[in-house]
Amino acid sequence: MLAALFDGRAMPAGELARAAGVSPATASAHLRKLEHGGLIRVRAQGRHRYYEIARPEIAGALEALGSIGRPLPIRSLRDSLRVQRLRFARSCYSHLAGELAIAMAEALVRCGALEPDEDGFRLCAGARPVLLQIGVDTNRIFSHPSAHVRSCLDWSQRRPHIAGPLGTALLKVLLGSGALRRCGEPRILKLTSEGGEMLRRAFNMDLTPIDTPVSSSASAAHGLAVL
Repeated sequence: MLAALFDGRAMPAGELARAAGVSPATASAHLRKLEHGGLIRVRAQGRHRYYEIARPEIAGALEALGSIGRPLPIRSLRDSLRVQRLRFARSCYSHLAGELAIAMAEALVRCGALEPDEDGFRLCAGARPVLLQIGVDTNRIFSHPSAHVRSCLDWSQRRPHIAGPLGTALLKVLLGSGALRRCGEPRILKLTSEGGEMLRRAFNMDLTPIDTPVSSSASAAHGLAVL
């Protein structure tokens, strides 16, 4: 259920029960424990209750745990394709994760917008004009031109991707512009051809939208990521 909530959106108990493959009563019992432990919070809208991860730090901790979780075997082509798509681009709560997120962070370092820093990155003098090309204004996000940029350890790449306010702004812009599209499954994001072209122009990134099946013999994925 926590993995389903990584999508960044609040979900009702019924959907979370289906995602976990348990009965509604079992899901409710676990949701009460997760709420009591401070991992999730509840938002009420009329008679309906929606659950969401309590804080971004919890999502970051769970993503990091995925890097040491016991792998689950791939048993079907569907599993293999889903894992490949998760590895390429997915939401990590409110920001982007996966190969695309790592490639974006590395591209922003190469073009002088960011520099590696302890526990993340730091804004460089050229950050604002570079990021304005896709509609992200660092002056609206940070009060200091060389502010610290939070990172999150990517479970599939074992390297940091951009998190925090800048990561949230990047994902919001990429979804709003149509560069990324949500798929039918939680967390999975698809890079569109228009999005690939936008990133190539702005950050000199060479990326191909992923849309091809892979062999069912693909390597196993970590359990937290594929629940």
